[in-house]
Amino acid sequence: MSKHYNLKQVREIAGGDEDFVGVIVATFLEEIPPDLESMQNAIENNNHKMAYQFAHKMKPNLDMFGIDLLGQIKAMEKWSNSNKPTSAIQSQLDDITNTLMIVIEELREDF
Repeated sequence: MSKHYNLKQVREIAGGDEDFVGVIVATFLEEIPPDLESMQNAIENNNHKMAYQFAHKMKPNLDMFGIDLLGQIKAMEKWSNSNKPTSAIQSQLDDITNTLMIVIEELREDF
């Protein structure tokens, strides 16, 4: 079964230094769970501005790890600049949450 992440960009950044890859992965595992939780809380509390900030903050990490959530993150950013209810973004939030939980588990197993 294929992974939900790809370390190609991470390895390019690390210049082949696998210890540095491990540091980048550890940083991802340290930062993404609280950012995801904060984004979820912001959405639940209808705090569009904070939801945008956390979605935007996670975007480069998701890209660097080859995690295919760019469409959902862009939808989240667009929603945050609207007056739409939380229900309008729930499916994207579910996709982001479910995928990131899988990625976190896979990275913890692999590193």
